[in-house]
Amino acid sequence: MTSFKQDVITGLAADAKYLSSRYFYDEIGDQIFQEIMAMPDYYLTRAEEEIFQLRKEDIFRALNFKTPFKLVELGAGDGLKTKILLRSFIEEKADFQYLPIDISSHVLDELAESLITELPQLEVIPMAMEYFEALEHLQNISNDPKLVLFLGSNIGNFPQGKAAGFLSSLAAKLQKGDKLLLGVDLKKEPAKILQAYSDQTGITARFNLNILARINRELGADFDLQNFEHYASYNPQSGECRSYLICRKAQEVHLEGVAQSIHFEEYESIHTEISKKYSPAELHRLAAETGFKVIEKFYDSKKQFSDVLLEKR
Repeated sequence: MTSFKQDVITGLAADAKYLSSRYFYDEIGDQIFQEIMAMPDYYLTRAEEEIFQLRKEDIFRALNFKTPFKLVELGAGDGLKTKILLRSFIEEKADFQYLPIDISSHVLDELAESLITELPQLEVIPMAMEYFEALEHLQNISNDPKLVLFLGSNIGNFPQGKAAGFLSSLAAKLQKGDKLLLGVDLKKEPAKILQAYSDQTGITARFNLNILARINRELGADFDLQNFEHYASYNPQSGECRSYLICRKAQEVHLEGVAQSIHFEEYESIHTEISKKYSPAELHRLAAETGFKVIEKFYDSKKQFSDVLLEKR
């Protein structure tokens, strides 16, 4: 049984139903996410892009690498923002290889193809793997210093306890002195956060509903997407923005090859995503308890977002 199928069955059979946001990103989901990043209300991408445009030289100086290094990106996606750093590092005459890691081989193929045209002098080694599988592979083949990029507020997709576990596991794969550039969305006006995750044009709703369409396509399910609606909420104390799919009526959904169907009560929810926002104090605590120290924090002009440079202690 594939991990996707097993995870779907496990999540939908739970008392509090859930689906992992990692499965948003098939070919269609990738395309919808491009639309999300272009939305006026989705400030995250523009804020991080601004940081890279304004502070790229400062980021490079703060790395303080004296020897060739590996630039490893977890969840590379289309690499749009990363290309700003790549160009800057090349201009700085840095000696590095770029290793984008993503579970979507489709996205990696597109990224590698674009870099051949845009930055032909750059050595690119795409890795269609799970994050830690790829890092373990790198441990075995290279002792070069590493800069790991984990951008776009992807760390926010973990509840706080699991974020600490993820960063601790990441630190265990790194050598002392390796760096991590962590993109983090910051706590701010709650209404602004909700607008980014529940836009009036319905793009984020389509993005969430596509996970059900993907289950239909790949697992032979019979979800009727008209029977579900997207709902987002934000808790300003925890900083957690959560997305759900709400079932409009009681129904049975069948998965091909699975003996029993999945029953939904009216207004039952499926939790699909968490996007946690951090305060500066939370960031320092998170770094301290996971084997990192904060070297420098880089902000956009409105201080909505931060790229935090951490070093493995």
